[in-house]
Amino acid sequence: MLLVLCVDLDDDLGRKTGVPTPVVGRNEVEHAAVSLAEADPEDSDVNVLFEGVHLHDQYSTEENVEVAAVTGVERGDVAANRKVGREVDEVLASIRSDEPVRAVVVTDGAQDESVVPVIRSRVPIDAVKRVVVRQAQDLESMYYTLKQVMNDPETRGTILVPLGILLLIYPLAVLADVLGLPGAVLGVSSAAVGLYALFRGLGLESTVDETVERVRSGLYTGRVTLITYVVAAALLVIGGVEGMNELATVRADTGGSLAPSTIVAALTFGAVRWFAAAGLTTSLGQVTDEYLADRFRWRYLNAPFYVLSIAAVLHMLSAFFLGYVTLTELAAVLTAGTLVSVLSTLTFAVVESWRGEPDAETDADADTEADAA
Repeated sequence: MLLVLCVDLDDDLGRKTGVPTPVVGRNEVEHAAVSLAEADPEDSDVNVLFEGVHLHDQYSTEENVEVAAVTGVERGDVAANRKVGREVDEVLASIRSDEPVRAVVVTDGAQDESVVPVIRSRVPIDAVKRVVVRQAQDLESMYYTLKQVMNDPETRGTILVPLGILLLIYPLAVLADVLGLPGAVLGVSSAAVGLYALFRGLGLESTVDETVERVRSGLYTGRVTLITYVVAAALLVIGGVEGMNELATVRADTGGSLAPSTIVAALTFGAVRWFAAAGLTTSLGQVTDEYLADRFRWRYLNAPFYVLSIAAVLHMLSAFFLGYVTLTELAAVLTAGTLVSVLSTLTFAVVESWRGEPDAETDADADTEADAA
């Protein structure tokens, strides 16, 4: 038995005529086609319905034929495919025949043909008949393809972003000529395209999006870490400059080439204090945010002590290599740094035990149990 199946994925038939679907039977489909033509003569689904009636009449002299019309929903997405699948099941259930059923799917273009796999999973398909106005066939396919490209965020970003940058070169060139900077346009444009290609090639776009989202969330929720990160970045820059200045001073004092260990020691000696300040700033900001969010644990206060201990050790170690301190002073600072780290860890662990605060694993188990409940 042959089933001629007319597909209206965006439900023009139901929305414009109020005809309930699925529509099964030649006379019923013809009546639905006339109703849709009266409601909207320019709708291409009118052609689909009349083509279904035409195919029914053409093949009914050779074999047992039934014609039906199924529809999706207006959005034309996954929900539309599911609704078409349900209506195909209803059509197949209504057919009274002992013969195996095969289908000919009639559509008005590429968009409706996206539901063919759904239909094929329910009934074998002999052919797919596309019915459009002859002059508009290529135009409709091109329109649907462009629409799919514009709706896909990944494809849209891949194509439109470089195209937009290239199209901006001319207006930027005009602006640069007015400002007296004609040579900057090519460099800026090349850098923009290069950075975009690099981010796409390394798959960093999701990381950038997540970072932007965290920054936006921090602005809206008033997170302290947003400010501390900015301050820490400034301190890191200052530390790098101070490290270079210290290296220049050491090179001027020695008056010759420096060993690699001396270069590292000079850079560390000049920068470590500023790096330590950056670490303290970020750790205190993080502790503050955890406290404001009611997630504070005493062990979090270990971070500032660890930063100070590590900074003191690196500072004295680099000073020793530069000849600024003695071995005894270095040993004393190494011992003090170790004691401070150990004592801070033990102290805050005792405080947590005394206050009866749950550890991280207990919190995670509690969250899991709450989600399961």
